[in-house]
Amino acid sequence: MRIGIPKEIKNNENRVGMTPSGVAELVRHGHEVYVQHTAGEGSGFTDEAYVKAGARILPGIKETYRMAEMIIKVKEPIEPEYELVQKGQVVFTYFHFACEKELTEAMIRSGAVCVAYETVQLADRSLPLLIPMSEVAGRMATINGAHYLQKTKGGKGKLICGVPGVKPAKVLVLGGGTVGQAAARVAAGMGAQVIITDISLPLLRTLSAEMPANVTPVYSNRHNIERELHEVDIVVGSVLIPGDKAPHLITRDMLRMMEPGSVLVDVAIDQGGCFETSHPTTHSDPVYTVDGIVHYAVANIPGAVPNTSTIALTNATLKYALALADKGWKRACKEDHALYLGLNVVEGKVTFKAVADVFGLPYEPADLT
Repeated sequence: MRIGIPKEIKNNENRVGMTPSGVAELVRHGHEVYVQHTAGEGSGFTDEAYVKAGARILPGIKETYRMAEMIIKVKEPIEPEYELVQKGQVVFTYFHFACEKELTEAMIRSGAVCVAYETVQLADRSLPLLIPMSEVAGRMATINGAHYLQKTKGGKGKLICGVPGVKPAKVLVLGGGTVGQAAARVAAGMGAQVIITDISLPLLRTLSAEMPANVTPVYSNRHNIERELHEVDIVVGSVLIPGDKAPHLITRDMLRMMEPGSVLVDVAIDQGGCFETSHPTTHSDPVYTVDGIVHYAVANIPGAVPNTSTIALTNATLKYALALADKGWKRACKEDHALYLGLNVVEGKVTFKAVADVFGLPYEPADLT
C-alpha cells in the first residue's frame, strides 16, 4: 500500500503521524511510505531520518495526499485539506467528528474511509489510541493549570504546592479515566490537595486504593461539584463519552461560586468541552477569562511536547496502521472489532451512531463485504 504522512498544518501542531522507526516497520512489511518535506521537523525527526527508514520525501502536502492510498495523521484535516482527501482513501487520524459538523460534511463529500483513533475501542471499553495522548494531556493539564494560577498569568497568585506554613492549592479533577488519573497524580506529586470525581463506584474504589494519600475520590454529581467550587483553585475537566459530545459539568452560573483567578483546564475541548463557557484555544493564544475565571482550552495539548507525544502515539497506532495496510481496511476491520469501531465515515456514509445522532444524519453500519 502507498502510505502518506503529511505535515500537520493546524495551529502550533508540531506532532507528526509516524516516527521514522514506525515508517521503517511499514517499509519492512512491503509498503511504500511518502513523507512530506519537514513533516517530522517539529517533533525532532529529520527528512534524512525518514529516508534512512526507507521513506520517500515529497515536496508538499498536495503531492503527499495525491500519492497515498492511506493517510496517517495526528489531527483532523482542516479546511485547506478537505479538497485533498480522495474518494476511497483511508484517513487514519484523530477526527472528533461530534463537535465539527463542517468536517463531518466534508469527509462525507470526499468519499474517504475515515478511521478515527479516538473511537477504536477494545472489549474492556478502553481506548488504546486515545490513551497515550490522554496520558500526556492529563499531565500537561495540571502543569498548565499551575502555570496560569500565577498572578502574572491572570490567576489568583497561588503556588500549587504551597510552602511550609502555607496550604497548597486545591485541584478538582472531573473524570477518573486516563486523563483524570494522570492529572490527579501529577497534582498530588506537586503537593496539591486533590479531589477526583467519577460516576463509577468500582472505579472510585480502585482510585481510593491506588491514588496517593492527598487524593480523595468523590462521587460525581452537581451537588458534590458545587460544594468543591467555593474553595477550588484549579479544575481539570476530563470527561469523555467516546465519539459523542462531552457533557457540561460546570455551567456559567456555577462560575460565580469560584474565586476570581481560579483556573479551568478543559481537556475535553476536542469533544466540545465539559464547561459551558469553553471554546477552543491554541498554543499561541491559550487562555481567556470569563467572569474572572481563567479558561485554558487548547485543543491539542500534547502538541506542546511533540517529541514525547509522537513517539507515544506511534507506539499505539503502528499495530493498527500495519493491519490496515497489510490487509486492506475491510478485512482489517472485519477481523478486529476494535478497529471496526474506529470507522466513523465510510464512502459518504456516517457509520458511527453517536456522530449521526449529534447532527441528525442517517446512520448506516459499515459494509465489510
